[in-house]
Amino acid sequence: MLRPSACPGLVRVVAARDGALCRIRLPGGVLSAARARALADAALTHASGVLELTNRANLQIRGVRAGEEAALSATLIGAGLGPAGIDVASPVERACAADELRNVMLSPLAGLDPNALCDTTALAATLIDMMQREPRFATLSPKFALQLDGGERVAMLEHPHDIWLAALPHGATVRFAVGLAGCPTTHPIGTLAAGDVCASMRALLHAFLDLAGVDATRMRDVLAAHSLDALLQRAQQHGDFALMRDNAALHAWRRAASPADLRLGAHALHADGSGYVGAQPALGRIDAQTLRALAALAEDSSDATLRVTPWQGVLLPNVPAHAMAAALERLHALGLVVSRTNPLARLIACTGSTGCAKSHADTKADARRLAALLPPDAEAHLSGCERSCAAAHCAPFTLLASAPDHYDLYQRDDTQSGFGQLVARNLTIEAAALALAQRPRSTQDV
Repeated sequence: MLRPSACPGLVRVVAARDGALCRIRLPGGVLSAARARALADAALTHASGVLELTNRANLQIRGVRAGEEAALSATLIGAGLGPAGIDVASPVERACAADELRNVMLSPLAGLDPNALCDTTALAATLIDMMQREPRFATLSPKFALQLDGGERVAMLEHPHDIWLAALPHGATVRFAVGLAGCPTTHPIGTLAAGDVCASMRALLHAFLDLAGVDATRMRDVLAAHSLDALLQRAQQHGDFALMRDNAALHAWRRAASPADLRLGAHALHADGSGYVGAQPALGRIDAQTLRALAALAEDSSDATLRVTPWQGVLLPNVPAHAMAAALERLHALGLVVSRTNPLARLIACTGSTGCAKSHADTKADARRLAALLPPDAEAHLSGCERSCAAAHCAPFTLLASAPDHYDLYQRDDTQSGFGQLVARNLTIEAAALALAQRPRSTQDV
């Protein structure tokens, strides 16, 4: 039996209103062209052919047909989309646990940005391997997540994680600031040398599990019931835990979000003009045929890989300078958003009532209606219920569905929690667009 959870995965295919949902975790967001084709084929063979890019740089297949869940999982594992060391003959429980221990988010430019402080890809692989080898860590919640920030110019720093690590310059070396139950823009609890990260994370995870009650599945739950010192003292009992609580080393930790314009369009990374091209499908949804076309474009224009981003977008890495313009044009021809001037680049919407029984409105359709009316500098998040599945970070404006075609409007600034301040109730999409035009813009970035 799988552990009870509503969180979908590669093996844990969960029910939804439009058919079952299968989530494929992509460590570092990396997807080869060959595996992209395998995903597209699987989505057509076993499901509706509709896929979504998620806000943690993963992919999910919607509309999985009843009775085909196991066949879909086996197909994806056979295509190499499962955890290392897992094959179609692996026990279901082991495959499920190994898959769910891959919740480590990196920058989509990890290993690519020459100005980053370090390449986090090898460290991420080591951490995942450590967690998968430790039997006790199979009890971690499927939602328990880690983030590594190597100082890349494009990074999602606004998503809260249970544990985050951010690279800091330390003389000729690099240390990592460490934070709990928050974002790399919040204050760290200390620093670790790069060579101490893996052993210290192992100790910290054991300490978390020691203190977690039956219903305490996230780091915030443990810190609400126990002091930080109690957690760190317990970590010391589990081996090498080398955290330095030295504020002097934290002055260089970065706090600013990445400029939104760097996610979309063509951008050089190297002196020869080569770099990456970024785009996003409208509202994070893509069909199998478009995914196949992206695989072909990755082979023609870059290194035959795609990078899925936490903004529900995609990057083509390692594009030569001479191929940049043509790659961008092909992305645009596929219907992808390639510029922030497109209002769909400034809207986020959850699955909505067509796919989720908890949603009070068809948020995807309503977001498209809103796009035609959206003021030029406005950004908004449409959520069908209070869970805010589409936006792990806090958006400057949220339209929270109250009934079909009606929303409550919230505005948030840096001092507010949740959705922020309620500013209007029961708005139609047309009224919401007018209200957004009349509100002062937030400095926060969707």
